[in-house]
Amino acid sequence: MTVRRIGLLGGSFDPPHLAHLALGRLARDALALDELRWLPAGTPWQKAARARAPAAHRRAMLAALLDGEPRCVLDERELQRPGLTYTIDTVRALQAEQPGAEWFLVIGQDQYARFDTWRDWPELLQRLTLAVAGRAGTAPLAPAALAGHPHRVVALDLPRLDIAATDIRRRLAAGEPALSLAPLVGPAVARYIDQHRLYTPSPKEDSRR
Repeated sequence: MTVRRIGLLGGSFDPPHLAHLALGRLARDALALDELRWLPAGTPWQKAARARAPAAHRRAMLAALLDGEPRCVLDERELQRPGLTYTIDTVRALQAEQPGAEWFLVIGQDQYARFDTWRDWPELLQRLTLAVAGRAGTAPLAPAALAGHPHRVVALDLPRLDIAATDIRRRLAAGEPALSLAPLVGPAVARYIDQHRLYTPSPKEDSRR
């Protein structure tokens, strides 16, 4: 019986952009995944204080980004779960639904470096393999706290892409047209942002300038 290989890629996706898509494609292909589940966060505990675009918009933008991408599944459970979002809750639920699969958690080196701050991180290490994206030729560097916790980790060599959601939001808030940012977020996401005037000052705020 063939064991299914399933990857998990979470984030605020506020907005989703082409660096997210590049990471997802890399993980899907390099890990030979049968399925890559994209998990937009409801209220991520590390970013609970920051205002985010409404969940419905972030879900719709991610769906637009993933349209036509093979073996990519948009999983909305974290958007629907009340309270703060913790990865361990999602992993427990998914593994109960699909026992016997092999699981990979796709993260960046910055997340790996502070993995010991995640809720129930020793249990996470036992439950899945960490797929850590970093610069080509650079091995994943674990925080010191993980030294006493043997775990499975694989490196994903991701070409450098200077795209950040923070910068995209800043440029939109400064009045840059959403459609001009299509090279960063893709045409479908740019059109959605433009249509719904996301990340831009309201007309009332604009009049105060």
